[in-house]
Amino acid sequence: MKEDKRPVRLKGVGDSLWVSIDPTQSLETLKNELITVFQRLGHLTIQSKVILDLEGEGNYDSLIVELRQFLKDKYNVASVLENDKKKQQKKTDKRKVASQDWDTNWKTKRSDVLMIAGRIRSGQRIKARRHLVVLGDVNPGGEAMAGGDIIVLGSLKGKAVAGQPDNHDAIILALDFKPTQVQIGMNVAVGIDTDAPQTAEFARVEGDAIVVEEYMQSNPFARLHWPQAR
Repeated sequence: MKEDKRPVRLKGVGDSLWVSIDPTQSLETLKNELITVFQRLGHLTIQSKVILDLEGEGNYDSLIVELRQFLKDKYNVASVLENDKKKQQKKTDKRKVASQDWDTNWKTKRSDVLMIAGRIRSGQRIKARRHLVVLGDVNPGGEAMAGGDIIVLGSLKGKAVAGQPDNHDAIILALDFKPTQVQIGMNVAVGIDTDAPQTAEFARVEGDAIVVEEYMQSNPFARLHWPQAR
């Protein structure tokens, strides 16, 4: 059998003993091959640090445990570890797969957002099945209504009705938040007074009441570890 085909090969001697392992072989075969390799090393094995470099993919934790105990009992090695670089690469690969899955889901997701540009004037009502984004203002007497969130990238000085009919997790956000009335689900607040001119604020439901907070100070999405579709 050629050396490069052996199931156990010594890759290097230095601060650690680097040993390449073919995990597809039986445990007894690997033990016998380790005996052959370690007998040639002689006293270098005593209290040595052994790094096992397992070839291929797969979870071989149980094999590592068996070989660790075998080497400690037979050759009094100090430690037996798996190649950290390969373990880190496996974790990185898993993160890449998760990211790719998210990208795929995002690209194939149908938009639930109605985005309009301009001004909702007095007497006008704009209604969205899900979320509504207004690139402009909602004037006094104008009304924005949505089944989900309402985002106004301008002044909200009219009426905003979000979370219809019963979505109490919806929010109403505006860069200039001065509505005559807001409603989220069945909760209504009239004539909300705010002393923060030209400041992004949002309304949300807390208990049975609607509360208004500055968006940058109380960002409701800041704690999310991963982007979520609403």
